[in-house]
Amino acid sequence: MPDVPVFDQATVLAAMPAAEAIDRVRDAFVRHSTGEWVMPAKVYLDAPPDGDFRAMPARGDGLAILKWATSFPRNPERGLPVVMGTICVSSADDGRPLALVDARAVTALRTGAVAAVAAQELAREDAATVGIVGCGVHGAWAARCLAAAEYGPGVCFDPDPDRAGALAGELGWEAGGREDALASDIVTCVTPGHEPVVRAADARPGVHLSMLGADAPGKAEAEIEAVERCELFCDEWEQASHGGELTGALRQGTISRGRVTELGAVLTGTAPGRSSPEAATLFDSTGLAIQDLALCHALLEAHAEGSVGVSTVRL
Repeated sequence: MPDVPVFDQATVLAAMPAAEAIDRVRDAFVRHSTGEWVMPAKVYLDAPPDGDFRAMPARGDGLAILKWATSFPRNPERGLPVVMGTICVSSADDGRPLALVDARAVTALRTGAVAAVAAQELAREDAATVGIVGCGVHGAWAARCLAAAEYGPGVCFDPDPDRAGALAGELGWEAGGREDALASDIVTCVTPGHEPVVRAADARPGVHLSMLGADAPGKAEAEIEAVERCELFCDEWEQASHGGELTGALRQGTISRGRVTELGAVLTGTAPGRSSPEAATLFDSTGLAIQDLALCHALLEAHAEGSVGVSTVRL
């Protein structure tokens, strides 16, 4: 068995500028929507009482990946990250292992990138200001990617004011309250999803809401009435219909499949985006393996070009 390159967290982040991550994730949505890349829905393995494991496979353009990642929301109390794991990258042609990649770094990058892609496609054309609700690892990358997409200035809100202040200082934005962040043109929520942070009144005309934190059954960042007031979009229906912002309204029967458009369909022009500048749009992101696949392609290309150095292991 040949030596296998290992892309650790620092290597992933150094090799992938935010602007490239945005472009790669955008391309992944298109390729998946047109059937070039395939991806079954993620599988959850509960680990009561504190978290779960997720298995996420995808295949496209000669690569096949399996992402094995965690979500343990109480881990910061233990001095550990919420998200950890590994992405195994293989040749889709002969099954050879090609790389091991830090899942935490890739997850943060592609989560931030999808916030930018959703804003580019679903926010008003004149949208500029950004509100970040939740300034942890993924909220910070959402803010960085939105800034890389030339949105801003922004307002950062977090229950930990030091965390909000640090992110605001990094980007030249402001730290503020929840209401300040929710008054922005583009609002991105990246909270644990244990309780709603977006109320019905926050789904006001012209706003674009990206909900990135509630990515499993039983979680939600928006009240059901707020969801009902919006034009609805998601990353992938199979996942979004079973865990996240849409599930509460779906269970109550107040929204249906016909009201929800996949972002890939908007990107390929097979479905419309927002209907008017006055509409409120809501994008439900549950996290897709095709997004991870896209960044793994970029990492292997950078390694082949010699622009990134890695360690190796022999399996």
